[in-house]
Amino acid sequence: MSSHAGAVSQLVDRLSQLPGIGRKSAERLAFHLLRVREDEALALSDAIRRVRTDVRYCAACFNLSEKELCQICADPNRDAARLCVVEQPRDLLSLEASGAYKGLYHVLLGRIAPLDGVTPDQLTIDALVERVRTGKFSEIIMATNPTVEGDGTSLYLSNQLSEFPVEITRLARGITAGSVLEYANREIIADALTGRQKL
Repeated sequence: MSSHAGAVSQLVDRLSQLPGIGRKSAERLAFHLLRVREDEALALSDAIRRVRTDVRYCAACFNLSEKELCQICADPNRDAARLCVVEQPRDLLSLEASGAYKGLYHVLLGRIAPLDGVTPDQLTIDALVERVRTGKFSEIIMATNPTVEGDGTSLYLSNQLSEFPVEITRLARGITAGSVLEYANREIIADALTGRQKL
């Protein structure tokens, strides 16, 4: 039972339900919100309300957007011949932060995970196949996470897209520049050897 006032206790309970936030962290956040100016605390409340009411999925790629098309899909300067397939919008953000990719994206909103009850029909795979069918893509880049489920999803997608005249690639894996072999784990070294390139 909590010794906090009802409203504080409720806030702590709500905050502790967030991923990665335990009860102690939730209490620290709640007391921080009590210490800041009222307008700062209410600005957080407004931001949460706004993201829930104004943000939706892009009609083309399923990225997060406040309009029908996200900023990437609406940008005429993007390379419309390349399509990068990611699991979640946060994966798209990571790739965008690199500044190395200038093509379009497709967000699956998950990965195939039969043990977790996630099947292909629960993802945006049908929309992806339709995009490839009607688009003019020359390359589809599989950028699913390097996990059993991510690799399985990539394999499933490559089979679904095999009838189309597009090159299907995946992100490179292995040793990063500046790293030392003795500190790399077996999986990273195996990926690096398997995906080796000609000099």
